Amino acid sequence: MPNESFLSQFEVPQAQRRPVAMLLGLAALLILFYWNTLREVSVSWNNPEYSHGWLVPLFAAVLLWLRREPISEPPAVERWYGVGLLSLGLVIRMAGTYIGYPYIDGISFLPALFGVFLVVGGASLLRWAGPALGFLVFMYPLPGILSRALLNPLQRVATVCSTFALQTLGVASYRSGNIIRLGEIHNLNVVDACSGLRMSTIFLALAVAITLITTRPWWERVIIILSAIPIALLVNIIRITVTGVLYLTTTNEIAEVVFHDLAGWIMMPLAMGFLLLELHLLSLLFLEDEEEAPMPIGMVPAAAGPRLPGQR
Repeated sequence: MPNESFLSQFEVPQAQRRPVAMLLGLAALLILFYWNTLREVSVSWNNPEYSHGWLVPLFAAVLLWLRREPISEPPAVERWYGVGLLSLGLVIRMAGTYIGYPYIDGISFLPALFGVFLVVGGASLLRWAGPALGFLVFMYPLPGILSRALLNPLQRVATVCSTFALQTLGVASYRSGNIIRLGEIHNLNVVDACSGLRMSTIFLALAVAITLITTRPWWERVIIILSAIPIALLVNIIRITVTGVLYLTTTNEIAEVVFHDLAGWIMMPLAMGFLLLELHLLSLLFLEDEEEAPMPIGMVPAAAGPRLPGQR
């Protein structure tokens, strides 16, 4: 029956039940130990800049399932490496708690989780589970020092480029700090929320997710990841530029609605469109060589030349 065939995909073979139970048990204990920290991390997902955090664990779980392979018995030395990595994660957590830096406390969950997987299945388990575990880094908000370091440069780039785009379109505008003066009346203030930091963090996570499920060559995946932030910045500049044009051609109410409401729904599909265009261009510019099928033993190519005396 169809239901039975579907449920059979989730059936764990007899030989795999022990390592799977061990893995689930140790992971559950680790999550329980980090529960208060993970709960604090989930609070940050209510911030619009990190609202994608709710999807990160779900995608990681799906990726684990899609890439799953049988868990083999690891060498004892690899288990000890796992114990060392798990211990390192716990030491980092204690250090973060001692100095009162929540980000260090939270991020220490990742090396501890890698250690658990290494203890259960060794390096062979990490080969297929590692990408999904590493993707969990996107569920953490950026540390404050990094967020502040990126905010002002992104804000300045968005203001300068949007002003240039408006001037190129023939709109009388000039920049004063992070404010775009439109004509003699309108001022477009590129505040922190308009810096593109939120779009950059979300789109970077999405680009990495795409590279994890695609079958493209590794160098194309690197290009996709490196282009994520420039694409996010481009989309944000388009958003600000369109808003500036609307301020001069329509009412302030329409411009505000587009800037704060509609743009939030349009920016991500637009960024995805640019990414799909990039993937299409890469497939056109770089063609993969088709591997020749191996020649059966005993077959001689037609252009092999004359036979030597005595050769059959």
